[in-house]
Order: sequence, then C-alpha cells, then structure tokens
Amino acid sequence: MAKFGYPSQGSSMAHAMRLLISIPPPNYRIGYFSKASYGRCGTLIYKSSPSRTIRAIQDNQGPRRLVDIIRIVPELSRNYFRSPARRALFGGIALLGGFYVAQTISLSFGALGVNDVIAAVVCVLLTEYVTKFYYSQPKVTFPVALLNNFKMGFTYGLFIDAFKLAS
Repeated sequence: MAKFGYPSQGSSMAHAMRLLISIPPPNYRIGYFSKASYGRCGTLIYKSSPSRTIRAIQDNQGPRRLVDIIRIVPELSRNYFRSPARRALFGGIALLGGFYVAQTISLSFGALGVNDVIAAVVCVLLTEYVTKFYYSQPKVTFPVALLNNFKMGFTYGLFIDAFKLAS
C-alpha cells in the first residue's frame, strides 16, 4: 500500500492525480467578509481572516487577456537576458544546436545517398543568407547573435563531418 491507502501502481501521473484529489479544499467563508479593499491592477480583495484572501478581477481593469500576456513577453525576455551568464549560456546552446542539426542533416542525406546535392545547396544558401542578414544589421541584437551562433555551429558541424568522411 502506498501513501493515503492507495495501492501502488506504475503510473506516476495516476498517483499524482490521486494525491491532488485526496487533498481537501481550503475552507473559505464566502458568505461573510469582514473587510473589502482595492489592490493592485484594480483587483477587489475580500479578507475573511488574516490568512485567507479571495481576489476578484473587475471587468474593466487588469491584465487578464491572452493578448496582454503576449505583449508582456518581449519585456520579460529582455529582462531575463540582461545577465551576461545567461547570454553566454544560450549562445553556447545555439552553437551546439547548430552542430547537432548539421550532424543530423549530414547523417540523414549521406546514409540515403538521395538528394545529397540538393541538401548541400540548401545548407550553403542557409549559411550565406544568415551571414548576409547578420552583417547587414546596423546594430546586432541578441536574437540575431543567437542566429549567427547557430550558423557557426552548423558550419563547424559540416566541416567536422567532411573531415570524418575524408579519413
């Protein structure tokens, strides 16, 4: 027998659902409110005790739509990538991702022996287009630098695979 008296099964998802179902709901006193006030973003806050709070969003204020959340994402990502360590980490991930894609393309088309010339042309066009795009920008932004790192990893992966084939 596992926790809460349920028999143990192999599925962890089923076990997690049983745990969620077995937790009793919190005891809110919905009918009695001792204090009501307005909080941030126009939310109406009802307090029934010092530890329990119920929030209700008004119809005309507050960010709650999907469009509002999507509009916040660029600012959140700019704030997230302000750290140089995070920039270096994601630059390395882009570099290794390009290397992985190059190895996968080389292995796939090389093993089949079909359309490998077309795959090579597409790879060259991709790297040339990214290079032209990177050097035509007046200011290099972080996403453009990630794209260039991906291209460098891609080119490095193709060179390494060419050396493997030559030996």
